Amino acid sequence: MERTDTDRTGEAGEPAERGESGEPGGLAGSGALPAGGFSYTPADEEKQRGVRRMKTFATGLLGLVAVVYGLAEWGRSAGAGGWAGDVAAAAEAGMVGALADWFAVTALFRRPMGLPIPHTAIIPSKKDQLGHSLGEFVGENFLSGGVVRQRLHAVGIGSRLGAWLAEPEHADRVTAELATALRGALTVLRDSDVQAVVGEAVTRRADAQEIAPGIGKMLEKVVADGGHKRVVDLVCVRAHDWLVLHSDSVMEAVTGGAPGWTPRFVDRKVGDRVYKELLRFVMEMRDMPDHPARGAVDRFLGDFAGDLQSDTDTRARVERLKSEVLGRGEVQDLIASTWSSVRAMIVAAAEDERSELRIRVRTSVLSLGRRMEAEPRLQAKVDGWLEDAAVYVVTTYRDEITSLITDTVAGWDADQTSRKIEAHIGRDLQFIRINGTVVGALAGLAIYAVSQLIVG
Repeated sequence: MERTDTDRTGEAGEPAERGESGEPGGLAGSGALPAGGFSYTPADEEKQRGVRRMKTFATGLLGLVAVVYGLAEWGRSAGAGGWAGDVAAAAEAGMVGALADWFAVTALFRRPMGLPIPHTAIIPSKKDQLGHSLGEFVGENFLSGGVVRQRLHAVGIGSRLGAWLAEPEHADRVTAELATALRGALTVLRDSDVQAVVGEAVTRRADAQEIAPGIGKMLEKVVADGGHKRVVDLVCVRAHDWLVLHSDSVMEAVTGGAPGWTPRFVDRKVGDRVYKELLRFVMEMRDMPDHPARGAVDRFLGDFAGDLQSDTDTRARVERLKSEVLGRGEVQDLIASTWSSVRAMIVAAAEDERSELRIRVRTSVLSLGRRMEAEPRLQAKVDGWLEDAAVYVVTTYRDEITSLITDTVAGWDADQTSRKIEAHIGRDLQFIRINGTVVGALAGLAIYAVSQLIVG
């Protein structure tokens, strides 16, 4: 008949073998992870004790039916009456039902009585096949595009998400989570790597894009709108102020360039004259909007704007100048250091709950939530996006997802898998044995009664 203990247990119902750690029951006592990451935990061991109690009860019921059968047969042979035959028939059928169900339940987890009977120890021997079948079942019934789309459409994620985001406390939570994620991402990124990428991207984009035509169009528009006149005014004012403050420097420059054979007073006279004329010219240019020099500046800038757009030599010189400027170490350092400033600014804004960044993000989340809650068209768009994304994922990576199931099950230890499954469902399976005993007894009694009626 059946042993009332599980594999690797003694008569007292406690684990008899010791694992490598020296604890009873091997992994059950230590909580260690066997191959494949499958653990037999103390909680499983507690459930297993409940299974053993139910096994003892079911086996005890089988023993009780056997005793009843023996007594009924003895009573019938002793002439106790017709009731003894009824009881014996019921007890006999109960034993058959109990033994048949014991065999069926035991065959799931091990070979009954250790005999190499075919199609027994199903879970240990068919573990990999069961994992493969489970993976195929999940793939066909849960990871098909039609099923995923239908389930997501029935849920109505767009409207639910909109109603959830429209709540201020939820918007605060989303904003805080986004800020945390942003800070985490910026913390993980190394400044040197990002700076190198930014510098390379800016340089590559600048090298690939010719800037002369764009500068020419911009300068042409500035000249047409008169925007350059303020710059000319500023230059004239500053030039006049500089001449007033540095008259001696101008005089020295003029007299220093005079021939050595000219008298000194003549040099001073010429220098004074040059200074006064230069000062007068700058003052007139400053005070007269229609000064001819201003017109010359306008024409020069207009011609230069045209050359930047159409003159090949001018455009080539600008491109060479651009390459020289970008190639300078100071410019590259400036471009690279921009990331540090930007990162510090973003991190500070993400950490400050009253920053403009977080306020705008919160406002945007609330606005999006209200729109999604109120506009069926937007809800349909969101639902469509989510459904398409989910269908793409499950159809593209279905094999990878199902292989995760099959590979995980394949990595489990067969004995540990059997023990764990038995710990979780074994108690209910023992009720099959109990029910088999009772139902078998009732069926045997009914068959015996019908046969007696037919015979009688």
